Amino acid sequence: MTATSLTVEEASDAYANAMRNPAAPRSGVCPICRTFHAPDYEQCIACSRQPNNLDAFAPITYSVHAGQMHDALRGYKDDPLPEVRGFHAVRLTAILWRFLEGHEPCIAAAAGVDRFDLVTTVPSKSGERDEQRTQLRKIVGEWCRPTADRWQRILRPAEPPVLERSFSEARYLADGAAEGKQILLIDDTWTTGGAMQSSAAALRQANARTVAGVAIGRHLHLDFAWDSGSTDEDYRKLPRSFDWTACAVDFRN
Repeated sequence: MTATSLTVEEASDAYANAMRNPAAPRSGVCPICRTFHAPDYEQCIACSRQPNNLDAFAPITYSVHAGQMHDALRGYKDDPLPEVRGFHAVRLTAILWRFLEGHEPCIAAAAGVDRFDLVTTVPSKSGERDEQRTQLRKIVGEWCRPTADRWQRILRPAEPPVLERSFSEARYLADGAAEGKQILLIDDTWTTGGAMQSSAAALRQANARTVAGVAIGRHLHLDFAWDSGSTDEDYRKLPRSFDWTACAVDFRN
């Protein structure tokens, strides 16, 4: 898959102990992002405060704050040692590759299309930072075989940049390549969803026909609690063994 002797299966299994399949939507599980929340509400707080511009969304796994997956998703961009950044990047590529090989068709079906014409990535918040942070574009546009030949850099940060983490229709600009296209939008992490929903809004403004999203990790803070429960309690009920056949949008498996 890159200049290593690892297979996709071997590399993607490296973080298997830290991976959990997202819970199916139900009372207390957000139908948009799959985080846990008080069952009195239909959606989590973050998703209820922003428009949903995605026709479908699939997180591959949960990423617990300060856990192994969280460290990998930060380390592939921010670790000071290039060999550590490379170690994480190869394995995250394999996770995305393996998931999309098995589940891109059902994500497309959930979005109401037969396939995605283009693949693009969520940019950083500012133009300067986006030029410096090339890792996600390299993973999706060069290394990941299911996406590499369809990837285009359609989205760029607006100038002056919109630096808030929350949703903003003005955060990103999409070029004309989006018009009429069925687009798969990829990010490494969904925390509040502001970046991906802002990216999807820009693609909509550029007349994309369909926009679906995939995030490698849906970030979780286990200390989030409500009167009748907590994220920690619900997370610990999930099966500890990650099932590569279980899709985050198709629950027939």
